[in-house]
Amino acid sequence: MNHQISRRKFFYSSLGLSAGAILLKTFPTFGRQGNGITPLIITSHANPTGEQAMEVGWKILMDGGSAVDAIEKAANVIEVDPEDTSVGYGGLPNEQGVVQLDASIMDGKTYSAGAVASLENIKNPCSVARLVMERTDHVLMVGPGALDFAKKWGFPEENLLTEKARQIWLRWKEGLSDRDDWGPPEHLKDKIDLQSYYEHFPEFQEHYGTTNVLAIDANGDVAGITTTSGLSFKIPGRVGDSPIIGAGLYVDNEVGAAGATGRGEDVIKSCATYYIVLRMKDGRTPQQACEDALQMIIDKYKKVNPEFFPGEKFVAINRAGELGCATMMGRGNPRMSVMNQNGYSRYEGTVKVKN
Repeated sequence: MNHQISRRKFFYSSLGLSAGAILLKTFPTFGRQGNGITPLIITSHANPTGEQAMEVGWKILMDGGSAVDAIEKAANVIEVDPEDTSVGYGGLPNEQGVVQLDASIMDGKTYSAGAVASLENIKNPCSVARLVMERTDHVLMVGPGALDFAKKWGFPEENLLTEKARQIWLRWKEGLSDRDDWGPPEHLKDKIDLQSYYEHFPEFQEHYGTTNVLAIDANGDVAGITTTSGLSFKIPGRVGDSPIIGAGLYVDNEVGAAGATGRGEDVIKSCATYYIVLRMKDGRTPQQACEDALQMIIDKYKKVNPEFFPGEKFVAINRAGELGCATMMGRGNPRMSVMNQNGYSRYEGTVKVKN
């Protein structure tokens, strides 16, 4: 793999788009539509790739495309970014060094959903999830069955483990135990500077990064995607919340949509995104609803282990074009990328503290 290629050049070459077509920072103003709907697309990724994803998705919405088309193509941008270790190509592998991907999609207009879990060797799991939604009467396909399904639809098998992700995995593997055979020779362990020994490995931390993409189109239809490589170094076959409808993603065309990142086990047990949408249906703003879901999880753990404080991040939108973003922990307030009639911006949410 050529490590000299720039991320921006990779982005354009992967999508087959010219720089001039994407570098526009403003688009013609929609204004509020006759049905009172203002198109909107957001992603939980607030980095440059998230911004690129929003530009791609917004152009589809501007051209009259559906929310489903917009979220899929936007999520694809993030899935193929080799520098992103939490989603798609370049995602961190499981404990055996194998990248396994999860994704879900939900279309509020049709009340349809599709998902894949433990999918290997396919760069764009959210696109396979869309085919599960639209071309089968199933919701969730997993493992070898999901891979076989993707291949039948023409998805090529590719090695998803980038050199960066492989080196991060190797460093984790070597530091896992001082009683196994991974690491420096035994007779040198006490004599070498481990920091120097590892200096050619990138820094890493166990994480459960994910991306959500949510959108409302000009017709007022709502759709959402959640896609991830899951918890780094997980037990093979582990499935988090991302492909579970009502946990990692939920959409209601009459209300809005919500997506989750964070420790999937907590999100699954709380049915968090379904809860957020229900709170919005009850009149709570997306911001309030995200904070409500965090408080609900905090309250559950208080009864079992008051010292435990899990880490989740929720994002949400409603049909009025309001936004929400909240997390339980972090170095600063959580952010997400937003594209609407006012152009691109980063929305800053809140940190929910334990009380």
